[in-house]
Amino acid sequence: MIKKSVGIVLKRFPYSETSLIARCFVKDLGKVSFLVHGAHRKKSPMSAYFQPANCLNLVFYFKESRELQTISKASFNHSWSNISKDLKKISYAMAMIELTDKCLTDNDSHNNLYNALLSSLKEVENSNNQLNLTYWHYQYSLLEFLGFKPDLNQSELDFVPLPNPFEGPNSKEIFNYFDLGEIEKNKIFKITGKDRKVISTYLNTCLGIHFEGVKNLKSLKILREILSNSY
Repeated sequence: MIKKSVGIVLKRFPYSETSLIARCFVKDLGKVSFLVHGAHRKKSPMSAYFQPANCLNLVFYFKESRELQTISKASFNHSWSNISKDLKKISYAMAMIELTDKCLTDNDSHNNLYNALLSSLKEVENSNNQLNLTYWHYQYSLLEFLGFKPDLNQSELDFVPLPNPFEGPNSKEIFNYFDLGEIEKNKIFKITGKDRKVISTYLNTCLGIHFEGVKNLKSLKILREILSNSY
């Protein structure tokens, strides 16, 4: 069966001298692995298309019983020209992509989460202000849309103590905005060092309880190094 959809590239792997495997977050199917024939041939645009974080129009052969689906055609749906030129933007985008890849299961569709990821990537692409807020909001949305919305008044989860999310001078206001579902465009929050520590520690603790492997994200380590030189 031939299907058409949009998808965001999460990861790619070499398959042969001329082909690759790409893992994508497909809007109506969830996480799907694709065989991309001929991607490494000189005149093929496929290798450039299937880079992590790229948002693509996809045409593919789909059979539910197969672990690998086969790409027929691909083209850019959104391009991230600003992200590709800015190390901080790249780091935030890759952190969201790697987090998504670790938390999603195969062939389990989550339209709301797909929309949240695409919206967050657009925000990183178009804004230079408070990108940490965009990343935290996406972490919060991922927890919510995968069925683990944080209870901010809960002191422990699965017998693991939770840090107080309201301990920062502005963290309560920020979490309240996350709870509304959308961050008001162009709104600037006052974010102190204490707020950064409280919010990131709380969200990372919640993610670590529910999902294996998220504590050691390579992209997150790089992001922390970059941010430590920014504050």
